Amino acid sequence: MSAAAEASRALAWLPGTPVLTADERERFERDGLLRLRGWSGAQQVADALEAARAQLDSRMAPLELEADVGYPGAPPSREASGGQTVRRLLRATARGEVFRALAGSPAIAALMRELVGAHPLLVQAHHNCVMTKMPGFSSATNWHQDVRYWSYQRPELVSAWFALGVESPDNGCLSFIPGTHRMLFPRDRLDDQLFLRHDREDNRALIASAVTPTLEPGDLVLFHCRTFHAAGRNATPDTKFSPVFTYRDASNAPLPGTRSASVEDISL
Repeated sequence: MSAAAEASRALAWLPGTPVLTADERERFERDGLLRLRGWSGAQQVADALEAARAQLDSRMAPLELEADVGYPGAPPSREASGGQTVRRLLRATARGEVFRALAGSPAIAALMRELVGAHPLLVQAHHNCVMTKMPGFSSATNWHQDVRYWSYQRPELVSAWFALGVESPDNGCLSFIPGTHRMLFPRDRLDDQLFLRHDREDNRALIASAVTPTLEPGDLVLFHCRTFHAAGRNATPDTKFSPVFTYRDASNAPLPGTRSASVEDISL
């Protein structure tokens, strides 16, 4: 692990002080994403990785399978070869204190007060999982905004992606298109599943501006729910584990009767 990760930015944070520098805040507002090096300490990373591996090995429910989503590279059904490949461990906040500590630490709470509002809540209906990108049958995810299937009064939520190992293009790390959280996209720029259409020149030009940050264990990536992002397949022999959680302000309520309102969120 890098020296920066060993330092653990979250552990070094002092209550009552800003988590982000003025430059970091400006970059997030401009780009809709921000990488924070060395957020989690080495022991926290090791504990979370050990728990995730054990729960994947035991197939601890609830799970989502690659075959369930049908993205490029996924097995065509649960009965096909590779059809039982796990895509993510669902309901991470209910999977043990190690994940609750990642998602709801005082430093995360302070960070979200800076980004989403004075009364941040940890969303349980969306994300709230450990992504398990496995070799062989992992799928690729095309360019999308997370808010496409979410239902809130305002499309103003922020997600936190925790790296438990190295994340690079080789094992299917995330790529982002900076600034897209501030853009409007007519429906005809999206396909039936609300992914960016690749047959449009304006979309291809936008995709050409994408960035692909390589992560080290302990790094944290923050991204706005309207920032377009994508991920490739895992071409390495090792599973990539990535806890991801989403946050909103208490004033930004989910719409009644929607999936977003199906589980009570956690106050930070």
